[in-house]
Amino acid sequence: MHARQNPFKSSLLALSILAAFGAGAAHADTVVDNANGYTLNAKGDLVQFSAIAFDDQGRITAVGASADVIKGAPNAKRIDLKGRTMLPGLIDAHGHVFGLGQQLTQLDLFNSTSLEGALKSIGAYARTNADHAWIRGRGWNQENWKLGRFPNAQELDAVVSDRPVWLERVDGHAGWANSRALALAGITKATPDPVGGKIVRDANGAATGVLVDAAQELMTKVLPQQTEAEGRVMLERALQEMARVGITSVHDAGVDVAQDRIYRAYADGGKLTARVYGMIAGTDKDFDVLAAKGPLKDYGNGMYALRAVKLYSDGALGSRGAALIKPYSDEPHSHGLLFYKAAQMDSMMAKAMRKGYQVNVHAIGDAGNKQILDVYQKELKATGSAAQRHRIEHAQVVQPADIPRFKTLDIIPSMQPTHATSDKNMAETRIGAERIKGAYAWRSFLQQGSRIACGSDFPVEAPNPFFGIHAAVTRQDAQGQPVAGWYPNQAMSLKEAFRCFTLDAAYAGHQENALGSLEPGKQADFIVIDADLFRMPTYDIHKTGVLETWVAGKQVFRK
Repeated sequence: MHARQNPFKSSLLALSILAAFGAGAAHADTVVDNANGYTLNAKGDLVQFSAIAFDDQGRITAVGASADVIKGAPNAKRIDLKGRTMLPGLIDAHGHVFGLGQQLTQLDLFNSTSLEGALKSIGAYARTNADHAWIRGRGWNQENWKLGRFPNAQELDAVVSDRPVWLERVDGHAGWANSRALALAGITKATPDPVGGKIVRDANGAATGVLVDAAQELMTKVLPQQTEAEGRVMLERALQEMARVGITSVHDAGVDVAQDRIYRAYADGGKLTARVYGMIAGTDKDFDVLAAKGPLKDYGNGMYALRAVKLYSDGALGSRGAALIKPYSDEPHSHGLLFYKAAQMDSMMAKAMRKGYQVNVHAIGDAGNKQILDVYQKELKATGSAAQRHRIEHAQVVQPADIPRFKTLDIIPSMQPTHATSDKNMAETRIGAERIKGAYAWRSFLQQGSRIACGSDFPVEAPNPFFGIHAAVTRQDAQGQPVAGWYPNQAMSLKEAFRCFTLDAAYAGHQENALGSLEPGKQADFIVIDADLFRMPTYDIHKTGVLETWVAGKQVFRK
């Protein structure tokens, strides 16, 4: 599993064959040669090449052997890669772009390993940012702190009591507030739990400071409104980070009216350095505004699209908000939270389907996944919308009996490999040894012929796609644990993992004819990396570094 792999035993196509794919067939302005290049072709075969040519619009005109490509473009500018490895630009099929930017501009608790360490960081951040009216941040995970419970407001009060504090959990499905923030939100012992949410309480029924899922809205209502200038800073920070790690395209899982306005402005100004495939956040007011003219399939020369909708069926496993058919193994009185009754979810999904949108629904628990599959089974026929390529985001814990329904209904499982290696310390505790068989079950989906669109769910996880490829292939964390891999029978091959971050992610965004591989007629989105992905030990994949990132034939990052 961890040895050097030879992916070419049955799939390598000779350079001379690939060179015929467009060499000299169209005008080329630039040739990149002396590359150790890898791509998949339209059939999914892994092929090697040593040069590509592209025109001044960033469209590939030829791919193949250096001599053949250069011969077909004698007047083109030449860039010598000196044998370095080139890959198609990687696609993250599920990220939160402004959330990533926000994480990069606020208090970061993602690497905190203890409550004491987190509190020390919070206090230091508050002292350094004495002018901030609120202390905001994200990334805490009580499972990593080995608390056996959620943190509470009194612990936050001990380090920051003069200002409100609001800190989102790593998965965004819970938040931690101090007493000042709870008071501003009007949360008391008498405040009822909202539908789809939970106020964590002590033995006397008083709020402890943690709000789960929909209960977070009680706090977000009193948070200062984000300005457009702040949104632009967040987008710029996120774009810089995506370029640094080799992401040339992202599916943004939840775009509102304000974010759409910024995306269009950046696309108009030629300032988007990654392609954005947007999902409208919900089917309420923002949807009615953004969907007035129907799906936006191409904006800004292919840099922006808004043709999907993002909905939520349930919460997350770490905060026990994921909806389970049977109770949690480690909390027998709880089934988690379905956000909507079946009829409500049906109405929202059907509304988006009838307007021509791809529907992408977050579902973590087996009850959440079953609810969404049931609606798809009913509404696909009623709306005639199968061609819209509907998806389930995460598809994390699925009854084994429900996995084949993804294939029969042609629903795309949009999955995030690093969730498995991040969750392995608590997932089986949450759901037990039997249900874990249908959890993070990539091999089960691939064997039935499902296309998996891979992403990271950043900022819940790091955006680096090589972390995802590593997790998919080894089922290990960055420390190489567990040694044999966590449920390694569900691992992907390297070629499959590469495909789920390229061709199949492109397919999940209706973009497989333009993105996902380096072939004539497609966009010149590519990266140059510091090692040979297909000849390195698999346990080192996460160490891969990006040297250059190119989008539409323009360099957007250089190390």
